[in-house]
Amino acid sequence: MSSDRCSVEGSIRQDFEALSVSKRLVRSVSQKLRKRNHKSEGSEEQIARGVSLRRLSLYGRGGGCKVGADTSDEFGDPSSRRSSTSEEGKGYKTKCGAEEMGMDCFSYGREFWKRNARRDPELDDIQRNSRMHLSLPDDVLELCLMRLPLTSLMNARLVCKKWNHLTTTPRFMHMRREGLYQTPWLFLFGAVKDGYCSGEIHALDVSLDRWHTINADVLRGRFLFSVASIWDEIFIVGGCSSLSNYGRIDRSSFKTHKSMLVFSPLTKSWRKVASMKYARSSPVLGLSEVTVDHSIIQCQSAHPDRRFTRSRLGGVSDIYEDPHRLSVRRQLRHTFDENEGLLLSARKQCRPFRQKTDHSSNAKESRRFVLIAVGGLGSWDEPLDSGEIYDSISNKWVEIPKLPADFGIVCSGVVCNGFFFVYSANDKLAGYDIERGYWLGIQTTSPPARVHDYYPKLVSSDGRVFMLSVSWCEGDGQIGRRNKAIRKMWELDLVYLTWTEISTHPDAPMDWNAVFVADKNLIFGVEMFKIFGQVLGFFTGCDVSDEVKWNHISRNHMAHELDASSCMTKTMTVLHQ
Repeated sequence: MSSDRCSVEGSIRQDFEALSVSKRLVRSVSQKLRKRNHKSEGSEEQIARGVSLRRLSLYGRGGGCKVGADTSDEFGDPSSRRSSTSEEGKGYKTKCGAEEMGMDCFSYGREFWKRNARRDPELDDIQRNSRMHLSLPDDVLELCLMRLPLTSLMNARLVCKKWNHLTTTPRFMHMRREGLYQTPWLFLFGAVKDGYCSGEIHALDVSLDRWHTINADVLRGRFLFSVASIWDEIFIVGGCSSLSNYGRIDRSSFKTHKSMLVFSPLTKSWRKVASMKYARSSPVLGLSEVTVDHSIIQCQSAHPDRRFTRSRLGGVSDIYEDPHRLSVRRQLRHTFDENEGLLLSARKQCRPFRQKTDHSSNAKESRRFVLIAVGGLGSWDEPLDSGEIYDSISNKWVEIPKLPADFGIVCSGVVCNGFFFVYSANDKLAGYDIERGYWLGIQTTSPPARVHDYYPKLVSSDGRVFMLSVSWCEGDGQIGRRNKAIRKMWELDLVYLTWTEISTHPDAPMDWNAVFVADKNLIFGVEMFKIFGQVLGFFTGCDVSDEVKWNHISRNHMAHELDASSCMTKTMTVLHQ
């Protein structure tokens, strides 16, 4: 009996011990699960700070390691607290029974540290890049910034003062100007909104077909000015502004300007340079780079010969009041010497002399250009046949010989191969020799037939001279039902002086004041007109180095916000930025 009772008690004791081991095992496992959940909740905060806060729990207040101790004390269960000192030196071998869940201090700590030392790879990349940026030399940083598109460069200037300073130095400007990472930008001036000349400049990034608006308060209220560009600057010459209704296009009472402004799109800065000798609106401009030792030949005439007088009454010129006044021009007519290419008579009326230029060391290091302004309308709204030339080194305007009386109104001009070619409404062509300082009459074969209501436009691209004019497909130039007006592009052979048709523009000539500009081997055009109560704008371009084929680069993106008067006041230029 006693032996049976002992055996029963022993089995019951073993069952209790197994039960107690299972309870301890379940409690230990549950504690570890809770600890893991708690750790996952704080993982995001640990990654953001870059340092694991769990490392602080490895050590107690007394400085002893807590890795091997039971973690139940962190959850408010001090009864299950145990010591791991008795297990030191026993390696990584695990125990059974009550000591089954214990681990060696150093092995557990090593795994714990590896698990909690994981960091966000993106944070590591950011810190690594920041350290690399701090050690990046300025010249290498300039080379990187120089390759950015203009829009990205403007955003990069907002990063810090250092980047803003590096990208506005003359050295950086020169490097970017000489680099091969520039793209064409079109700058449209003369926009009119709600009857006011807003002064806004609309810039088109041709490569991305993206429009940008630049506020130019200095141009607010000014209209009928001309623009030209060279290198990385744009020149705004002449123009008008209303005296009675400031900001509006009012020709009844207006002021004609002599001033010239310079705008730099890279720095968004404006500056004022020397004013012209005589006020002009819508002058024909030509820009040409010259050598530093170039001499300017000045015409010593006291005042321009105003062959047309104008009455202030009603703000209308006498020419328009009395068309027979045009006979005055016939009495003062001078003829071209077509065979020998002699100088124009205007040159004989002037005693030329060479202007002294600054040959200092600073002048030799800088680049030099000249800007020529001819024609346009004067202060009394009279057509002008005089001209002026601006020297960038001396910052002065001087007069040049006049065009002959029978040349007609200058409607377009362009610089090519050292000559400033101008075309008149009388279908005559003349060239101003920039180096020698006089006009030459250029007799070509029969000029292209055109509709005289549309002025022809001269452009120069890749050392070639082109003209865009409107003509009829059928008939003898008279408007008829079966006639269709098209815009053709002609090329001037500078050796044989002949015009050759090379292309036809894809759009119908709806704009009487279409603008065409060229830079390098690209030609761009803009046509704006109002139809069905809305202003439409068509921007086209072609590459003359390859097959001359016109393509639409942008249409109807910004013109619908403008007034119909913008079709007459608009002007455009192109820059590679």
